Amino acid sequence: MNHTVEKVKRAMMSMQRQSWEQGVASQALIESGYKEDAVLLAHDAVVRQDSSGRLGVIGDEKAVTDAASNGGPVLFAYKQTGNEEYKEAAERMANYLLNAAPRTENGALSHVNHLTQVWVDSFYMAPPFLAEAGYYEDAVAQVERFRELLLNKEKRMYAHIWDDGEKKFGRADCWGVGNGWAAAGMIRVARTLPDSMKADKERLIGYVRELIEACLPYQREDGLFHDVLDHPDTFVETNVAQMLAYAIFSGVKAGWLDARYLDNANRMRSAAQAKVDEYGFVRGVCGSPNFNRSGTATEGQAFFLLMESAAES
Repeated sequence: MNHTVEKVKRAMMSMQRQSWEQGVASQALIESGYKEDAVLLAHDAVVRQDSSGRLGVIGDEKAVTDAASNGGPVLFAYKQTGNEEYKEAAERMANYLLNAAPRTENGALSHVNHLTQVWVDSFYMAPPFLAEAGYYEDAVAQVERFRELLLNKEKRMYAHIWDDGEKKFGRADCWGVGNGWAAAGMIRVARTLPDSMKADKERLIGYVRELIEACLPYQREDGLFHDVLDHPDTFVETNVAQMLAYAIFSGVKAGWLDARYLDNANRMRSAAQAKVDEYGFVRGVCGSPNFNRSGTATEGQAFFLLMESAAES
């Protein structure tokens, strides 16, 4: 499998461009042990930090939280190198989230700066960095606020977009990759919280367990899921399987989740492994650049690496 991981990594490095792509790729490199490569991507995120503090920005980027996915890798680069420039860049990113970024009425970070909207993607983009930067209470608060606005209480899964201006869902669908972002993001926050926040950690783990339980009934015989989890008329999608497998493997290894989930996770992993082509592309993920069709995407590559690292560690 190491040869496959190397090919998937190489393909990922050829694809990453946007701020969240750089951030998720960097995190995958960190967790897979590619420390020097992670520092290279983190350095470039600092090079492309804008005046607001957002990391890895290209052009007229409207995303608020996506840039924060680079924050953890930039902190990692500081710890690896001792370069104060990286520490200061991470502090500017945190300051933007804490003091300048637009928010909803309940205090949730808006996903974009031209509309007041919360996207499920933000579970992964901002709270893990806030926790890694030491802003533990803020990280947990953002998870709670995202959950308040996006959770479909009947389905126990998350809608894609809440529009706070319209006070309704911009997209109510339980998008598979979006729920994967939520599961993976909450796992990362939970593992970063200090022992003094045991109750918060256990609550977040409960949210992950609840989400996994809600998603698993929609797992197909082949181990995969549909793009919208409860809409079998949408295309069969690869990445949510990788994301949920990552959350399950991580949670079981930490002693947080029951080992009975491993059968499902192993089926997800095997199905995803079968989707890697001769060039290292993970096929059949929710595809760039519009994420409305089956294709390839940086996060599809990154979560293959994250899944494999979590399974093998």
